[in-house]
Amino acid sequence: MSLHEGRTYVVTGADGGIGAAAARTLAARGARVIRCGLGPEVDVRADLAGDAGRDELVQEIARRARGGVDGLVLVTGPISASERTVHEDYFGTLAVLAGLRVLLRRKRSPRVVVVTSAFSLTAGDGDVIGACLRGNEELAGAAAEVAVASGRGGELSRSAAIALNRWVRQSATAEEWAGTGVVVNVVAPGLVETDAAREVMLADQDQLNVLRTALPQPLGLPGPIQAVADAIAWMASEENSFMAGQIVFVDGGADAALRKDRPYAEGAHYGALAMGRMMYWSLRAKARPWLQLRGGRLGR
Repeated sequence: MSLHEGRTYVVTGADGGIGAAAARTLAARGARVIRCGLGPEVDVRADLAGDAGRDELVQEIARRARGGVDGLVLVTGPISASERTVHEDYFGTLAVLAGLRVLLRRKRSPRVVVVTSAFSLTAGDGDVIGACLRGNEELAGAAAEVAVASGRGGELSRSAAIALNRWVRQSATAEEWAGTGVVVNVVAPGLVETDAAREVMLADQDQLNVLRTALPQPLGLPGPIQAVADAIAWMASEENSFMAGQIVFVDGGADAALRKDRPYAEGAHYGALAMGRMMYWSLRAKARPWLQLRGGRLGR
């Protein structure tokens, strides 16, 4: 039996690039895939940049999958310098996730894979990211317009990706997600050979040289798109049962090349309340043998 047989997945951004590759891979491995996007070959056409399109997608998926959805693969769009990318990639993604949460909970092993980008390793627009994480779409849109007007529109795609990565880190372990068995993680691909990448980034040799410095990929640039699709497929599967809130860089080694061991240089820091709880339970554990021995003597 195939790993995905009998499972139903919703894939956004399925009209091209990584989304299309992920949809093909899941379908080839036995899944029922509901493809969403703006192209002519998808099952559900909806524009996630606005409320109407988001509501339309959620309603249509609810109609097509009344018994529930086993997994969501939420793929952000190609790199764009337009403020639209913030509305579509960040707020559209989270609206779909929130709207389909009830369908995920109808299934035994629900999985969510948010697909962002390894370009999130670099800096974004702080105002856009902050407004996104506060859930203020109007303010985020205004900050994005300022960025475009000042010639910094190129930061918007990675700003949305950074905000999504941070949202998953903040939210995936909450009661409404991991607490109810809904597993949420991120795949952050490096630069892989998609049509959009070939047309926008890989056609110009000077631009390619810039990319080799900005996003070094020791395993090759561009990378193979199927490697990303395979990672997404596993993370959406029932086998991925004990990983939550992780950002997995499928990036040819770019994360390790750029950040080395910095994310792991320090251990976890606990607040006063957590330290107090650990000390209390540690003292109880140490005292238990003495209490048991004393109780036995008193009972004679």
